[in-house]
Amino acid sequence: MSELLIPKVLEGKSAIVTGSARGIGRATAEMLAAAGANVLITDLDGDVAEQTAKEIGGNTAAIGGDITADGEPAKIVKKAVDEFGQLDILINNAGYTWDGPVHKITDDQWDAMLNIHTKAPFQMIREAAPYFREPAKAERAEGKEVFRKIVNVSSTSGVFGNAGQANYSAGKLGVVGLTKTVAKEWGQFKVNVNAVAFGFVDTRLTAAKEESETIERDGEQIQLGIPEQMRQMAAMLIPLGRAATPEEAAAPVFFLASPYSNYVHGQVLNITGGMFGGMGN
Repeated sequence: MSELLIPKVLEGKSAIVTGSARGIGRATAEMLAAAGANVLITDLDGDVAEQTAKEIGGNTAAIGGDITADGEPAKIVKKAVDEFGQLDILINNAGYTWDGPVHKITDDQWDAMLNIHTKAPFQMIREAAPYFREPAKAERAEGKEVFRKIVNVSSTSGVFGNAGQANYSAGKLGVVGLTKTVAKEWGQFKVNVNAVAFGFVDTRLTAAKEESETIERDGEQIQLGIPEQMRQMAAMLIPLGRAATPEEAAAPVFFLASPYSNYVHGQVLNITGGMFGGMGN
């Protein structure tokens, strides 16, 4: 856990953080739990999710499974509601990269990136709808405002494009459109819907490809990471001079999930250390 002082501003709230056994997702889940929230940890590997939930502590639960599989988003939302009795915060973080030049990307590669980065967040939001909208209707009738939160994880690859990532970029820009649309539809229910677009963050997705992990999807081993030369170039292009830590990336997500962001709505917050258009776009 970072040295940040996390105030107990989320006591009584319940959250789902998808893809939260490692990296930015785990750091986000830790911050939410430290702030008093009940947190459901999800990951492709259920054992890793369970271990993470134990290590984070607080009131956590875990569920494993492929979020892009039929019916999986419904299982995740049901698990959270069964464990905690309500749902107040949804962080759509799960994702990975499957890179290639556009003329060599297969249909499977294309579909995989759109499924994990755009379709899965859409399905999670749709499954969460009753738990966000129905309580808000009752609260509105009583003249009360209770804010709930959705934070979708995008990328500078989606906002600005990135060579070798046509599929990933399309998925990550798609979730921006989803964010802005749901913000317009659900603002009346006091559901803040925002996105973060990460630049270079030190995770297994940006490790040197020569040393990085692989993940298995439908029997195929997919190499994560990026070439070392690209890693070095990225650091030179970042005005702050280095990549973000997972905790530094998670902190703005925590802000958007907290009461501090109640009047922040339909926005995409670039978390880039000033790289690309991150200073003013």
